Amino acid sequence: MSLNRIPMPDGLRAAAERGAVDAAPTKDAATIVVVRDGVDGIEAYLMRRQTSMKFAAGFYVFPGGGVQADDYDADIPWVGPGVDVWATRWRCEVGLAGALVVAAVRETFEETGVLLAGPDADTVLSDTSTPELEQARDDLEEGRIGFGDFLTDRGLVLRADLLGAWAHWITPSFEPRRYDTRFFVAALPHGQRVGTISREADRASWMPLGQVLAAIEAGDATMMPPTIATCTEVAQHSADSVVAASTGREFSTIEPRLVEIDGGLFLETYLGESS
Repeated sequence: MSLNRIPMPDGLRAAAERGAVDAAPTKDAATIVVVRDGVDGIEAYLMRRQTSMKFAAGFYVFPGGGVQADDYDADIPWVGPGVDVWATRWRCEVGLAGALVVAAVRETFEETGVLLAGPDADTVLSDTSTPELEQARDDLEEGRIGFGDFLTDRGLVLRADLLGAWAHWITPSFEPRRYDTRFFVAALPHGQRVGTISREADRASWMPLGQVLAAIEAGDATMMPPTIATCTEVAQHSADSVVAASTGREFSTIEPRLVEIDGGLFLETYLGESS
């Protein structure tokens, strides 16, 4: 493992300076790095969160969100690696593992219109831009329908084989809102395109990861440390290879800790393979 110290992002500085007497509990969450190949290399779909948001305001993020109660529905139609496989990959109990996969696919559909599902184990929807599916995105986000009913009513199955497990990060203890987040990777299905922008974002687009990282270095964009680290790692692959690269990939659970060096605040992490 290698020690990595990251200068404190401005968006986290106030909470870091204030500190926390008791660390807030974490909420399980899932996110997907959706990628495609572009003329300037591999691209990821990134959204900039509204400045009014209570967590990561103004930061560029991947699609995703918190696990909901109905994500634990065992009857959700599913093909691909089973929940026991995901439990091993995420080092968690089986029920949570299944809910994480469902939350990742559901949240990505709600926020982008990209749907990792199809009529069977060999097919994925090629067009998710119909008015019916756009309405379904709103209905899911507002809780008017459940994801399992959404799939079943349309004769669809969740394609867990299109996902890969990539990273696991926990929000630092000084943050008042904390998440225990698993990072998935997936390639944009052929024929699909992103839909209307999420209400949580004020900007969203496909971004070449090399350019994104340069913008972060120059101070022209802001990301959480997990997003930066994931972009750096995924940038070494192509959209065609990233899910395969996740197979057998070893990663540790990372919870950055606050350190002060010469009067400056840093987030310190150990990056590398899990034991």
